[in-house]
Amino acid sequence: MDASDGSPDYTALEFPEAPADRPCVIVNMVASADGKTVIEGSEQGLGSATDRRLMRELRLHADIVLTGAGTLRTSGHTSRLNDEALEALRVARGKPRLPIAATLTHSGDLPLDNRFFTGSDFEGVVYLSDGAPAERADALATTGRAVQRVPEGAEAPAMLAHMREALGCRLLLLEGGPTLNGEFFRRGLVDELFLTLGALVVGGDAARTAVETPGHPASHEGVRRLALLSAYRNPETSELYLRYRVRRPAEPD
Repeated sequence: MDASDGSPDYTALEFPEAPADRPCVIVNMVASADGKTVIEGSEQGLGSATDRRLMRELRLHADIVLTGAGTLRTSGHTSRLNDEALEALRVARGKPRLPIAATLTHSGDLPLDNRFFTGSDFEGVVYLSDGAPAERADALATTGRAVQRVPEGAEAPAMLAHMREALGCRLLLLEGGPTLNGEFFRRGLVDELFLTLGALVVGGDAARTAVETPGHPASHEGVRRLALLSAYRNPETSELYLRYRVRRPAEPD
């Protein structure tokens, strides 16, 4: 396990081999010391410039960057790296200049003027639950983004199967929100977690955390145990940059 002061370099990371039926899934989140992921409804103010650089470096490796509909509505969603050197490195590694951007929506009620739909420099895919009305699917299709229906109640595994089989995705980067993270963790579909822990306390009585599972109360059976792979402390910001592997149920503690 790597542990040191300074900021890590994620450009040369290696990841587990993708299973035959789904991509390798990594989650990247930033949280306060008390576990909160938003301040006044946004993640703005939680992470430093170094945290944002590490986010871009993780996108360097990803074939698809996925967020939930709530994150898209509040923060917008693209798969941009905003770094010409990283984009050139992707191309040199045989990848497209930018990853595919993807989102999951249960209702199909998304703002069509969002940069996810208006951006022309990256591909986008909307995963739409079967429970959404047909007119929502038609409206989404007018944006030019691909729309892929997924079965209600089993969206996560269906998305992963489509990404692997139809899009050739080997590494999926999941950037939230908490409910989508929770669904992937609950189903045992996450391989690694990257967590930036900010040196601040947010408080609040309803602030969101990195992983939430509405309708599924916390239980011993639902716990996912982690193994720490690396930890870095930023001496300037006191942030911690943590990388975990998700342990499988059969692994000993």
